[in-house]
Amino acid sequence: SLQRFALGRWSTGACMLAASGAASSASVLWQPDVRRPARHVHVCQASGWQRNDPSGTSRASVAVLAASGAVALSRSSRARRSNTPAALRWAAMSSGRRVAIGRRAQEGSVAAMSTEDTEGTSFLKEFAEFGPPLAMFLVSDKVLKDALLAQSITFPGPLVGLFLIFVSLVALDAVDPKACRQVVAFFDPACGFIQRWLPVFYVSPLVTLPLALQGLEAAQIVKLLLIVAPGFVISLWFAGLAVTTIRNFTNTTLLPYDQQPPLPPFSPFVLLGWCSLALVGTALLAASPLLFGSAATTAAPALCAFTIVGLIIGSQLPEGIRKVVHPIITCALAGQVGVAACAFVTGTPFVDFLKLFSTKALFVAPGAGDLLMAFLGPVILSFSFSMFKQRALIQRHKREIFGGVLASALFSMFSTAVAGRFIGLGPELTLTVVPRCITVALAIPTAQQLGVADTSITAAAVVLTGLIGANFVQSLLEAFGYTDPIARGISTASSSHGLGTAALAAKEPEALSFCAIAYALTGIT
Repeated sequence: SLQRFALGRWSTGACMLAASGAASSASVLWQPDVRRPARHVHVCQASGWQRNDPSGTSRASVAVLAASGAVALSRSSRARRSNTPAALRWAAMSSGRRVAIGRRAQEGSVAAMSTEDTEGTSFLKEFAEFGPPLAMFLVSDKVLKDALLAQSITFPGPLVGLFLIFVSLVALDAVDPKACRQVVAFFDPACGFIQRWLPVFYVSPLVTLPLALQGLEAAQIVKLLLIVAPGFVISLWFAGLAVTTIRNFTNTTLLPYDQQPPLPPFSPFVLLGWCSLALVGTALLAASPLLFGSAATTAAPALCAFTIVGLIIGSQLPEGIRKVVHPIITCALAGQVGVAACAFVTGTPFVDFLKLFSTKALFVAPGAGDLLMAFLGPVILSFSFSMFKQRALIQRHKREIFGGVLASALFSMFSTAVAGRFIGLGPELTLTVVPRCITVALAIPTAQQLGVADTSITAAAVVLTGLIGANFVQSLLEAFGYTDPIARGISTASSSHGLGTAALAAKEPEALSFCAIAYALTGIT
């Protein structure tokens, strides 16, 4: 009866989209993560209540779309019945009420239920939670980049910020644990927002991939694929092997870890909101291509919406299809469909308009890709909080983590150089693809240090590696028998950088912190 009560509280608010775009539709375009902090759930500890009971009768969670008031139901999973005293079920309802329901297993009766009336202010409260910390991430990213640029340091600022935040959190936790918990709780909503939309922030290079490949001959593309595709598979296998070998050599036992549920499905209202923005944005572009000063900026709302629609649709495809076509692929394809639509209504050739997707001029005439990639810095900064939450596991397995990343990075670079020479790729072209497993922000400076003049091929190799990784990483990890989050996270980030990380974290959030470590250390190595 309690489950029917929780699942029966559907809210069907309508979403209206103004011609101006994102501002008036913001309340339906964001869907919060169900794994919220526990501050809205009131639990009576004295009565034997527990929030998480891993061996209870069942678990069901209701994710709430804060903006439109539509409740999206997450997956329910069944576990074995045990003699534990209680199993807590809770549903955070942002549109009106937050309800916490506890049920005692041995009595089958309700012990406590608390509600918090938030009618009329649900979205404002949600935005007040994730907006300020997200803005702080953006400002911190800009300050770090400017500071390093002023010192003529080419090292990416977000990676510096990641380690600074992590070390600061560890130090604060040692001095004042309560204050540290408050800091983490403050940034949790922004981290949840970033994790929810993580693939979107990495997809821009995939949308513009045809531009990176158009200067290559067919034979060069074939040779490039002969290095990238097998190289990714071998690098993935070797990274996992290095982690497990070091673990066995050091006799380190993997402790039990919290397996987090995957992100809940998107509500139909979220899809409706972004589809509306895509249509309205395209109509505005057709009516006035220079409405916002440039065609790239005018088309940005529509192209962002097309791209996000692709992610939502891809995430709702049947499981069998998603194993072959990952949502990040549908996200990129939808972005290209949006480019084609915008090119059609403006009478511009597709390739010419594709160049407007990312203009590399964020503060002058930004395109959709520039706006999306502006969040990459905050994404990396947010990884520090995932690392902090897993610090005990990181400390215990530090040898295999750092040893595995180092071995994998060196193996990937040297094996790529050997493979390039073996297939006759040529010395210059081989050097361009050596940093294929590093994120683009670090791969291009690395290629320049190796004497590469044209780094567009380097960018193409990196993007192709990430594309293959995003699509096949989970299937290959299962085939190789890597089951724990340490091996899976390090293998993924070491072999397919950010795109692979985004793909894996969507289904396996517990691996995100280890992806973050490998993501950063691989580039440094």
